Amino acid sequence: MLEGVFGVPAETFLELQKSYDLAKARIVAQPDPNRATRAALFGELPVTEMIKRGWLNADDIGDVPKVEAALTKFFGASSLDEIEVLPHAAKKTEVATPATPTQLAWIYRVKQMANELMVAKYSEFGVRSALKKLEGLMTAPEQTRHIPRILTECGIRFVIVETIGGAKIDGVTFWIDENSPVIGMTLRYDRIDNFWFVLRHELEHVLRLHGREAAILDTELEGERAGTGSSIAEQERVANEAAVDFGVPKQKVDKFIRLKSPFFKEIDLLGFARTYKVHPGIIAGRVQHETNRYELFRNHLVKVRTKITPSAMVDGWGDVAPVGV
Repeated sequence: MLEGVFGVPAETFLELQKSYDLAKARIVAQPDPNRATRAALFGELPVTEMIKRGWLNADDIGDVPKVEAALTKFFGASSLDEIEVLPHAAKKTEVATPATPTQLAWIYRVKQMANELMVAKYSEFGVRSALKKLEGLMTAPEQTRHIPRILTECGIRFVIVETIGGAKIDGVTFWIDENSPVIGMTLRYDRIDNFWFVLRHELEHVLRLHGREAAILDTELEGERAGTGSSIAEQERVANEAAVDFGVPKQKVDKFIRLKSPFFKEIDLLGFARTYKVHPGIIAGRVQHETNRYELFRNHLVKVRTKITPSAMVDGWGDVAPVGV
């Protein structure tokens, strides 16, 4: 109608209306420089789960100011903009391989807990002596309860933090300072064979001083990534080699497999485990890994989490470590 009356194209009136509506919206809307930052943090971090796990001192994700204050405190930042999961944040935790925001949050929780521990002075000799003690604990899952004390006595801060979100973390090694190594584990696969493999893997990182400059985050430490092939990075390869030789030398397991394959009998597995004084589940895991026959001896892959957590610094599975809140 306006077009017909004034002889002006209808599109011109539509453009005028759009400009008017947009100008009104800009006047009404309050500028918020933190809106983009907030969107990035809430989009990348598992904030709801962090609240549920007790990592953030907030009751409801809808209480945005309180959640923001809790996130700032959790990451040790002076402002929301400085939280390191943001691409532009200046402060960065040095991690040897790229880490997701969720994985970084998990590392921060490990750091919080490790800082609370009182341990003896770190000693490489003490760790090597501890390895002999640890080998003697491989006979039963109940023996794992002694591990936190043994590691504390040689200066290693050992904590267990349940994984969060889809992080797929198995363990981490880093140093608070040049004399304070930290090992964090998730027990993502609650099996005796996996537990000992990951623990010995992380201990080798400590012995070789890996993680002093950048945290060594071990994710999806299974299958090929748990191997010793040329495609594996040097730091990971040497740690895998140490882990696969722990308790029972790899060459002995390989010989056992050659002799018994393809017809593995339980009586042979039990006898081999008794010879080396380890739980049969440890041998079972090695056999599965080397043969890709994961149906073998599954009944021997017993759980360890409920055996070790009562004597360790733990966060997860319904327990909240009383730190950082």
